[in-house]
Amino acid sequence: METNEQIKKSVKEKYASIAESSRSDCGCGCSDSGDYSIFNDDYKQLDGYVADADLALGCGLPTQYARIQSGQTVIDLGSGAGNDVFVARALVGESGRVIGIDMTEAMISKARENNTKLGFRNVEFRLGDIENIPLEDNYADVVVSNCVLNLVPDKTKAFAEIFRVLKPGGHFCISDVVLKGELTEALIHSAEAYAGCISGSLQMEEYLQIISDTGFTEVEVNTLKEITLPRPLLESLMTAEEVDTFYKRDVGIFSITVSGNKG
Repeated sequence: METNEQIKKSVKEKYASIAESSRSDCGCGCSDSGDYSIFNDDYKQLDGYVADADLALGCGLPTQYARIQSGQTVIDLGSGAGNDVFVARALVGESGRVIGIDMTEAMISKARENNTKLGFRNVEFRLGDIENIPLEDNYADVVVSNCVLNLVPDKTKAFAEIFRVLKPGGHFCISDVVLKGELTEALIHSAEAYAGCISGSLQMEEYLQIISDTGFTEVEVNTLKEITLPRPLLESLMTAEEVDTFYKRDVGIFSITVSGNKG
């Protein structure tokens, strides 16, 4: 089994490749072998949408449920090329501030290039790890993230960091991938599946329990959408017989948008 550092290295390499190729056409970066946009939601109708920042890597629309207000400070964890950051910036306006955090240098570079073209002075992108967010305590009004926490090996630490950087009375809204039922061993041990937001995902009950145990209150599941993995993707990770078995098992893969408050 891979160590946490090995997992992070695999994820960084995967997303650096996506950044350098401009677009994955693969929600959550699941595969380079075809169009598997099975996780991604359409951003085009949202104010602040920037096509160059949309790499089709999300699994929801967290800003839609994040109750972002003018003048607030917002953090986007795993900000990629800046898709959610620029949407959040449209909501906070000139008087607010949005900071994107990402651990992949190529993504930070691409996001900064996008922001240079737009000329936003209240938008910033920082290189950093979600398990050790490079911001002080009680910094932000809102934290958002889109299909990234499932890639973090230590989710308990990640949510503790979110709690730390939120101001008292602040809140988060995160879109992510969760499971109902157990994955096959082939998927669990696949680095490709991990980088595609599959094997790194937790059971839904465990995911929500971590949030509550961290200290968040009024935890709410805003959306829940079942995802059907395409057979070509599964066949790239396991044998045809294992794929048949997978489809017969009582396993559900869901994109979830969840929010919670820091009291």
